[in-house]
Amino acid sequence: MRWIVWASLVIALAGEASAQQYDPPRHTQPTPPLGRTDEDMVVQANNGITVERGRTPHIELAEHRRLDRALARVAPQRKGVIDAYVVAVGLDSDAVFGREAREAARVLARRYGAEGRTIVLAGTNGHAPSDLPRGSPGNIAAALARVAEVMDRREDVLILYTTSHGAPLGIIYNDGDQGFGAISPIRLADMLETLGIQRRLVMISACYSGVFVAPLASEEGVVITAASSDRTSFGCQADSDWTFFGDALINNALRKAQPLAEADREATALIAAWEVRGNLVPSGPQIEIGARAAKWLDVLDKRVPPVATKPVGRPAISLLDAR
Repeated sequence: MRWIVWASLVIALAGEASAQQYDPPRHTQPTPPLGRTDEDMVVQANNGITVERGRTPHIELAEHRRLDRALARVAPQRKGVIDAYVVAVGLDSDAVFGREAREAARVLARRYGAEGRTIVLAGTNGHAPSDLPRGSPGNIAAALARVAEVMDRREDVLILYTTSHGAPLGIIYNDGDQGFGAISPIRLADMLETLGIQRRLVMISACYSGVFVAPLASEEGVVITAASSDRTSFGCQADSDWTFFGDALINNALRKAQPLAEADREATALIAAWEVRGNLVPSGPQIEIGARAAKWLDVLDKRVPPVATKPVGRPAISLLDAR
């Protein structure tokens, strides 16, 4: 009996030590040249630029298997029901984006009844290697194509949430020192149009994410961004649990039984108050609701569970207290 207890203790301590020793991926190498000029970069981002380096064949095979499993699990649509399909993506391997994408998927799936119809693409949560497919441009394209394949595009809705660093050309993909790339607004809009996904709620947490509003705006779509086209957003430090936008919109406002428009107003007010407190230049979150989006948005808003869930993780505002 003593031997069993001792063995259990050794195993527990070994597991704890292993968790403490985990070192999340870091960005230590220069970004590979993606274009000679800014114009070259934009052209490549419009085509879905991705550069992968240093991946062994075993790593690539494991990645394909993770993606295949994630796509295969997506349930088909139900005739006569406006089903929501959630795709939550962390495009950068810094743990803040992995944590935010995972929790955003849980919140959005619960809010819109999308359990079994949710795909999460993200890197580490900071405590262990990721068991999810990575949030690369190619994987995003595959996930959107899978949703288009199983949904009824005449009645169902795509809920897309992305979180990463951003630039004036779009959202940035950066997986440690191995993966690099970008998705421009034109690229994302082209993917959605090619797939015929008109009913969509797209939320982008990144600096300069307002560049996505005009290209993604549509009669049946909704676009919400963390910043205007010429402003940065805040809270993207690797050791954070949330960006300002993710904390305000996902971790607070969308947990409550209130319509999306009201949730957006609450989140925008929260972000503004935090920015004033930190003496930060306002990020200018944006929202665009299409004229015909109310047909499906009202249905989804009425589906929201009446009891709110509590925010999790360290509030993004705690970054200001640490300064």
